[in-house]
Amino acid sequence: MPFWKAGKNDDQVLDELKETQKQNADEFVKKQEHVDEAQKSSLIIDNNFTPVEYDPQYILQVNHLKKYFPIKGGMVSKTVGYVKAVDGVTFNLKRGTTMGLVGESGCGKTTTGRTILRLYDSKSGGQVLFNGQEVYDLSHKELRALRTKMQIIFQDPFSSLSPRMPVGEIIGEAVREHNLVPKAEFDDYIDQVMDNCGLQPFHKDRYPHEFSGGQRQRICIARALALNPEFIVCDEPVSALDVSIQAQIINLLNELQDKYKLTYLFISHDLSVVEHISDTVGVMYLGNLVEYGAKEDIFRNPLHPYTKALFSAIPIPDPKVKMNRIVLEGSIPSPANPPKGCKFHTRCANCMACCKEEAPVQREIEPGHFVCCHLYDK
Repeated sequence: MPFWKAGKNDDQVLDELKETQKQNADEFVKKQEHVDEAQKSSLIIDNNFTPVEYDPQYILQVNHLKKYFPIKGGMVSKTVGYVKAVDGVTFNLKRGTTMGLVGESGCGKTTTGRTILRLYDSKSGGQVLFNGQEVYDLSHKELRALRTKMQIIFQDPFSSLSPRMPVGEIIGEAVREHNLVPKAEFDDYIDQVMDNCGLQPFHKDRYPHEFSGGQRQRICIARALALNPEFIVCDEPVSALDVSIQAQIINLLNELQDKYKLTYLFISHDLSVVEHISDTVGVMYLGNLVEYGAKEDIFRNPLHPYTKALFSAIPIPDPKVKMNRIVLEGSIPSPANPPKGCKFHTRCANCMACCKEEAPVQREIEPGHFVCCHLYDK
């Protein structure tokens, strides 16, 4: 008999191991909370913005958000520049609604979502207010409590699920860690969450590789839903799925939103999917939010030249209708060395002299419809 079982059963040994891990984690958190404030402030690269006050109608207020990644060079790994992945993004998100965030690959959509959730150690400037709280001012203990209210659904359901854990444990791991339900009710709670997401509870002992792509994405949704969140970042949750399965997942997200009053930030490059699920739409280009407004306004009357080019690529099912495709010349500039002025001026057919020198500011053209473009300067 192994020595660790002498006088103790497996549950006792496991409980002791978990308690030791928890103590180690608590010690780590305490050390992190004593990080020198000067070191924290050095992470802020650009804090030149006007703070906004909390507005109760919005669950999320993003104000001039920036996230830069350092470029290291030389023998001593000196910072020689920055990749400006998110560069001054501003928008508000009402409770119980969905905002679609669209743009070409590499424009900063995913980085925006992850920065909002504070999945990075720092931001480079701006504000992220969640229910009036600045996310980056929270202590580790306060952030841990907030994690149950802010969740994410990743793009690839297979790579985001541990192949060594049964799905019941995957869904319930964070529930157990945050002590959200009593131990006696844990199994019933996980069964209910799985059922709400279209999964069979008796499959909870199976492993991720035993499920289809659509079922694996339902597992990811169930994992996020299990913590009873208020806000979920959906990072291209249907891009890796077949079209028929995409519709099922979109319908599931809509049903869950109606039932639990959820708020989504839905990141996608598929405009038809965004049109189906979103209430508001934001269009990103090279780290900037170039246009933002109600879905009906954006699809009815796109204002920014980049938005018009994106929408011109949407297929029209009627073969009798001719597509007026707007072809953008050139390639997207590097976020490590963006052009001066408007970042889109190198590809814009409407480029003016001021576009090459001065970056446009966000203007409200019609109620709730904002655009960053010199064509609409007053």
